[in-house]
Amino acid sequence: MTHLKLFSTLALLTFVSTSFAAEPVAVDLWPEGKVPGLAAGEKEEIVDEMDDRIGNRVTKVTKPKITVYKPAADIDTGAAVVICPGGGYHILAYDLEGVEVAQWLNQIGVTGVVLHYRVPRAKEGEVYANPLSDAQRAIRLTRANAEAWKIDPQKVGILGFSAGGNLAAVTSNAEYSAYSPIDDADKLSARPDFSVLIYPAYLNNKDADTELMPEVAVDENTPPAFLVHTSDDRISSTGSAAYYLGLKRLNIPAELHIFTSGGHGYGLRPTEKPVTYWPDLATDWLKKEVLSAQQTAK
Repeated sequence: MTHLKLFSTLALLTFVSTSFAAEPVAVDLWPEGKVPGLAAGEKEEIVDEMDDRIGNRVTKVTKPKITVYKPAADIDTGAAVVICPGGGYHILAYDLEGVEVAQWLNQIGVTGVVLHYRVPRAKEGEVYANPLSDAQRAIRLTRANAEAWKIDPQKVGILGFSAGGNLAAVTSNAEYSAYSPIDDADKLSARPDFSVLIYPAYLNNKDADTELMPEVAVDENTPPAFLVHTSDDRISSTGSAAYYLGLKRLNIPAELHIFTSGGHGYGLRPTEKPVTYWPDLATDWLKKEVLSAQQTAK
C-alpha cells in the first residue's frame, strides 16, 4: 500500500517551525504559585521529549501555558482558535496535534493558540478537571488580549483531537467556571464561540451509544460544531454522531463527517485515505459559519 507523504516528519516539523508570520508568543496561564489544583510543593514545569512519529511529545505539564501563532496581517480574519492536542489525558501530541494545526489555521487567516494543558491525568477526580480549568483560562486570556493580539473576542473557538477533542467538548458545554477568579480576565466568558472536534474521545455512554456523557451534554448554549471521525477508529464514531444529533435536535449549526477508514491519530498528516482532506472541509465550514459571519458572544 502506497502512503502519500508530502514531507518526512523531520522535514514537516522544520517547515512548521519556520512558516509562521511572526514569532510565537508564549503566555503562562496562571500567575506563579497560583495554578489551581496543583499539589503543594509540586514543581511548576513542562517536560517534553521527541517522538519519531508525533514530534514533540509532552509528558508532564504542571505549569500550563498557551503559545500564540499569528497569521500574516494581510489575511488575518480576527478569528482565533484554542488548540487542545490529544494524548489520552496522559501526554500531549504537541507537534502533530498542536503546532502543525496552528500552521494550518494561520494559512486561512486564523490565530492559533496552542494549549499546554495539564497532563498526565490527576489520580483523583474527573480526568478533565484540571485541563478544563486550563482551557477556560486560555479562552478568557485570549479574549482579554483581543486588542493586543488583533483578535475579535466574539470569534474565539476551540479545536481538539482525541482526548483534546473531549476537552474541547467539555469546555463548550461547561455551565460553570472550574476555578475561582484571580483577575479581570476571569470576568470574561469561558465558553468558545465555535468548536472543531477531530476524532473526539469519551463523548458517549458505552452502554447507550447515542447518549452523551453528562459533562458533554449539549444544550441551547452549546456553540456550533464541526466534527470528523472514521468508522474504523478504535474510539467509536458513535460519540461524534451522538454529539451531532444533540446539536441537530436544538437547531444548532453542526457538520459531521464520518469516513469509512483512516483510524486514529492522523492529525493533518497526509495519507492515502479520504479523511486526509478533512482540513479542506473544515476550512469551508469555518469560512461559512465563522470567518464571514458575525458571531454572538456566549
